[in-house]
Amino acid sequence: MAMNPYLVLGIDGVLIVSALGLLVLSLVLFVECIAALFPVPSQFSENNWQNTKVTVLVPAHNEEVVISSTLLNIKLQLQKQHHLVVIADNCSDATAEIARAAGATVIERHDPLLTGKGYALDYGLRFLESEPPDVVVFVDADCKVEPGAIKKLIQYAIATKRPVQATYLMTKASNSSPKESVSAFAFKVKNLVRPLGLAQLKMPCLLTGTGMAFPWSVIRSVDLASGYIVEDMKLGLDLTIAGYVPVFCPQAYVTALLPQQAQATKSQRTRWEHGHLKTLLTYVPVLLKASVAQKRLDLLISALDMCVPPLSLLIFIWLLLMAISLVFAVLTALWMPVTFLSTAGLFLLIAILGAWVKFGRTDLPLQELLTVPFYILWKIPIYLKFLVQPQNKWIRTERDSVNISEP
Repeated sequence: MAMNPYLVLGIDGVLIVSALGLLVLSLVLFVECIAALFPVPSQFSENNWQNTKVTVLVPAHNEEVVISSTLLNIKLQLQKQHHLVVIADNCSDATAEIARAAGATVIERHDPLLTGKGYALDYGLRFLESEPPDVVVFVDADCKVEPGAIKKLIQYAIATKRPVQATYLMTKASNSSPKESVSAFAFKVKNLVRPLGLAQLKMPCLLTGTGMAFPWSVIRSVDLASGYIVEDMKLGLDLTIAGYVPVFCPQAYVTALLPQQAQATKSQRTRWEHGHLKTLLTYVPVLLKASVAQKRLDLLISALDMCVPPLSLLIFIWLLLMAISLVFAVLTALWMPVTFLSTAGLFLLIAILGAWVKFGRTDLPLQELLTVPFYILWKIPIYLKFLVQPQNKWIRTERDSVNISEP
C-alpha cells in the first residue's frame, strides 16, 4: 500500500531537521575535541601569589570518612596568610570535629529545609564578608588537590580577574570494572578534552565543580544560595552572562574517586545527567537571548556547547535516528536524513577516537572499548527517568574510604 505523499514529506522534513540538529551538535563536539589535540601553552608567568589574601572554602555534608586527607592535602599548598574554612553543612557526624583537629576554621550551618552545596557556599561567603580575601577557592570535601594546583588557580584568578576552573577528573579504584573505565573516560572528555578545546579557541568553559577560584568581586556579583543539583554549572553560566567568563586552567589538577557502590554510582550519575539536561533546557534559551541582546559571540558558543548532551545520550540519539532514517529511506528512497546522520556519525567517531588516542588510553584500554555499548545501555534508564520523574533535589553521594590515585 502506497504511503500518503504528504505524510512522507512530513516525516522526511522532521527527520531532516533532526539530522541537521544532530549534525551541528556533532560538529561542535568534533571541533572541541580536535582543538584539544593541539598544545595550549601556559598563559601566565609567575606572580606574587604568596602575598595574595586567599581563602579556601570546603563545603562538607557528613564527610567524616574523607575530609581529613582532603584538608591535609590542601594545607600543604597554602601560605601562612592563606585561610582554610570548612562549612559543616547540616552534618550529623564528626565532620566538624575532624576539620577542627586538622587545623581548619569551621563554621556550622543547620537548615534542613535549604539543602545543597549552593546554600553552603553562600553561607561561607557571608562569613568572609567582614574581612574579604582577594581570591576564594572552592574545593569539595571528597577531592584530592594535586600539588601546585592551588598556586596555579590563584595565579590565573589574579592575572585574568575571572573565574577559573581546574582540571577535575574522576579516577578508578585498582579493582575497577570496565564500566568504570568507560565512565572515567567519558568524564575526562567532558571535563578535560572539551574545556581544553574551548581554551584553545579562546572561548568560555563551564564550571565543572570542585577546583574553582574567583576574585572576591566576581564571586559576590552572583547569588549562590540555591538548591540547584548542578550548582557549579549554573554558577558558571550566570557569571558568563554577567560578563565574567570562566577560564580553564589545565595545569591545575583535582581528582575524586568514582563511587564503588552500585547505588552510589547510580545516584551520582542521575544527579549529574538530570542536572545537565535541566540546565540545557533552562539556560540555552537564556544564553541565546543574552547573546543577541549583548551582541556577544562567546554567549552563542556557550549555548552551542551546552546543547551537546552527555556523550552516551548523544550516541544513543544518533543510533536511534539512524535506525529510523534507514528504515524510512528503504521504504521511500529518500536518503537525505541518512546522509546528514552519516556525516554526524563520522564527526562523532573522529572526535571520540581522537580524544581516546591522546587522553583516554590509560583510563580505557583497547580491550575494554567493546564495553561501551553496555555502558550506554546502562545509562538509558537514567535518561528515560528524566522524561517522567526528573531529579530536582540535591542528594549527597555516599563516599568510599579508598585512596585516590595519581592522575
